[in-house]
Amino acid sequence: MNEKIICATENDVEVAAPLTEFDVTAEIDQRVFVASTDAHGKRLDKCLATWVPELSRSYLTQLILMGCVQVQGKVVIKPSSKVGAGQAVDIELRPTPEATAFVPEALELNIVFEDPHILVINKPAGLVVHPGAGNWSGTVLNGLLHHHRGAAELPRAGIVHRLDKDTSGLMVVAKTREAMAHLVQQLAERTVQRIYVAIASGRGQVGSEYEIDQPIARDPKNRLRMGVVPNGKPAQTHARVLASGDGCVLMRCKLKTGRTHQIRVHLAWRGFPLIGDTLYGGRVTWGMSAQALHAHDLALQHPATGESMHWWAPPPSAWRQAALQAGLEYNEASLL
Repeated sequence: MNEKIICATENDVEVAAPLTEFDVTAEIDQRVFVASTDAHGKRLDKCLATWVPELSRSYLTQLILMGCVQVQGKVVIKPSSKVGAGQAVDIELRPTPEATAFVPEALELNIVFEDPHILVINKPAGLVVHPGAGNWSGTVLNGLLHHHRGAAELPRAGIVHRLDKDTSGLMVVAKTREAMAHLVQQLAERTVQRIYVAIASGRGQVGSEYEIDQPIARDPKNRLRMGVVPNGKPAQTHARVLASGDGCVLMRCKLKTGRTHQIRVHLAWRGFPLIGDTLYGGRVTWGMSAQALHAHDLALQHPATGESMHWWAPPPSAWRQAALQAGLEYNEASLL
């Protein structure tokens, strides 16, 4: 099979989202239920899931937390509150922040490759991939919903893997359900090649290699962080020192698994916290206020044609400027 190699430019990126379970254009629907003897003593969220089966329990829980539910005329904001037989439960079915987030937005995309089955984008640092707390709009998902109609028919608008908000670089998105299933399978079988380049604190000889095989899970002491945790999910990262400066190194990292914050956690655990990554002990210097991490290479089998495909994208200018100030020579050939 022929292999296509495509180089991305450094233009900024942005992409799109999936269908909501509530029509955000509809008027607020107010419903009143009277609890039967069968509902007596049951949790409020479970009762609502029975009474309003067309909406998910998690969605209804959000409405409770938003103060949209009253029991006997009083607002109740605890999903675990018990319901008594004969009590009147009043619920306002309105869009939650999550529901209103999943809408198309005209965002400029830096599309490296696109055909009827997949697209590959070069995401800039600072762009969130999927809507979430504090970032309900302007995400890659929102941009995808606007970019092509089929995104609204796919889970997560076809997003099969993510990059952290402040990590730049390449990511693939499915445009059909068949392509999505195939890409998810490739990721599960670890046949998708993802290579990152990072600037980290620490000392290491050029050519030194580190095979990091440490489980990752939520840090039990800090829920905002991930960490190397004995009973965490298996995670493997291969790292190689490409260049060495004064107390810093340029590293090539190859993912074998894809855990949340994997490279950031593994390198910090090995004594190489990323420059700018204060969450994991990194220094803020050389103009990098967020992790100096870039998804440089992406290689996979095309889900429809079976063709081996390979894309690469040079790091953004801020990253390259930081490497220059650190005295680290960035050589594109050493990454391919």
